[in-house]
Amino acid sequence: MTPEIKQLQQQLARTPQDPALHYELGRGYLALKQAELAQLSFSKALQLAPGHPQILMQLGNAASQLGDEALAADFFKQSLQQDPQQADVHFNLANSLRKLGLNREAIHHYQQALTINPADADTCNNLGNAYRETGQLDLAVAAYAQALKLNPDLLHAKVHWIHQKQHMADWQGLDLAVDEVRTALKQQLQAQIPPFAFLAMPGTTDAEQLQCASLWAQQHYGHIQPLASPATRLPGQKIRLAYISSDFRKHPLAYLVTDVIAAHDRDQFEVSLYSQAKDDSSIEREAFIAAADHWIEIASLNDAEVAAHMRAANIDCLIDLTGFTQNSRSGVAAYRPARCHINWLGYPGSMGKVNEQSLFDFILVDETLQQGHFSERTVALPCYQPNNAQRPQAEAGTRAQHGLPEQGFVFCSFNQSFKITAEVFACWMRILQQVPESVLWLQACNPWATSNLKQTAQVAKVDPDRLIFAPRTSAHLHIARQEHADLMLDTTPYNAHTTASDALWQGIPLLAVKGDTFPARVSASLLNHIGLDECIYEDWAQVEKQAVALANDPVALTALKAKVEKQAKVLFDPLTFRRQLEQIYRQLLE
Repeated sequence: MTPEIKQLQQQLARTPQDPALHYELGRGYLALKQAELAQLSFSKALQLAPGHPQILMQLGNAASQLGDEALAADFFKQSLQQDPQQADVHFNLANSLRKLGLNREAIHHYQQALTINPADADTCNNLGNAYRETGQLDLAVAAYAQALKLNPDLLHAKVHWIHQKQHMADWQGLDLAVDEVRTALKQQLQAQIPPFAFLAMPGTTDAEQLQCASLWAQQHYGHIQPLASPATRLPGQKIRLAYISSDFRKHPLAYLVTDVIAAHDRDQFEVSLYSQAKDDSSIEREAFIAAADHWIEIASLNDAEVAAHMRAANIDCLIDLTGFTQNSRSGVAAYRPARCHINWLGYPGSMGKVNEQSLFDFILVDETLQQGHFSERTVALPCYQPNNAQRPQAEAGTRAQHGLPEQGFVFCSFNQSFKITAEVFACWMRILQQVPESVLWLQACNPWATSNLKQTAQVAKVDPDRLIFAPRTSAHLHIARQEHADLMLDTTPYNAHTTASDALWQGIPLLAVKGDTFPARVSASLLNHIGLDECIYEDWAQVEKQAVALANDPVALTALKAKVEKQAKVLFDPLTFRRQLEQIYRQLLE
């Protein structure tokens, strides 16, 4: 209890009908992130001053801190009914609407807030977030730029600006901006740098990525008081596993881990899936539900409630499959609800420390990936990435149906556009220059990336029409059409992950540079596991040389493809992977 709160309580003992005192007490509790106590104080204040717009706003803030964004939005709307000229309430309402997935409505309220207070940099930043989430990347970048114009020190706006420019393949000004973010990481203890975006920034080191994760984890989870240690596990009980993810839906995760989860030995393991994902009515979601003994929807629960549910369920191992990616629920681990807490698969790196303790006890890696900086204890699998036994099947169609020439060599890289750096693309252009009639087959991620990559090819004296952009389609059609590619070229510092497995499933060789960070070593991890060390290189000059050589040597390429087709099968063996994984779970609990 702070001296201020103690003083307010003493005053309320003398004048309990003063709404201003209840209001200030609620604000004090809210500052301490004691949202339930804040809610009680604000509710009492509202009883004494019905309809007061500021009290209604604070009730919204308390509900938001408790994770009930629908209730928060309702309070904010009530506050605006009383006084529509509150910029801060429009801002808070927009934030809640964004969390509820109502981005277009959120955009309206951010714009209303800026009409009232056009100089608010945070509102510009969050407006950029809402534009980003509706696919309006150009408007998002402009909003971030305006936020930085209003407040050059708004670091998270700079990070968002960088990441969305990467998505647009617009590399102008990025090197300087990345250097500024790295400097801020070293110098500012309160720097807000989203860890996932930081992973993809060229030049960031393994140690910096760990530092970034720890800073973020501390900012978001440092206030959480862990639960008391769980009771000692009784021998002979089934091991209770809790997988938590925002991606138990139509998502690349489905093609990696569904079969492993379904195959767990039910005589020894009991499996719960804690799902943050919206119901997309997909067969992938249904397969996850079928793979679980217990399916728990957590979108309406806050982290404390999810942790309490896990503790009541006597969970042994909490396995987070999302990490610091979109709709993260990693705050659950900060409550320490299980006997061991594992970071695996969803986030390619360490999740960092909170209050000098690792947020997760362990991270599952392999020999290629464990050479780095981790707050967790590393546990090595033969290969860290699982895969289902089958990929979705479809007819590949003809080259012409995919916009490819009937003749000529087809290089491909179906990674998301944010992974393509200026250095990587320059290497690809040099390869095309040396292999006449070849084309580069890319994912059509967004119209800005398509336009910018074509313009950059033109500057490099490569006909832009030699870049073929594959439209988004269903997973089974996307995987099938890759049959028409001859060779996949990877990206760095953020490699292909599921995309690499997709190519190897189709027998497409993959050339990769082995980098110094976790996301820059994933392709090397897969290639090492299937005995294709000859496809791993130290730099892009070596990749360029080998890509050109293979394009001009059909016999060597055929032999390499045959080797891929023969040896890649080891990646798609979920039963063996399941046995290896279960042995690790047993060892960690022992």
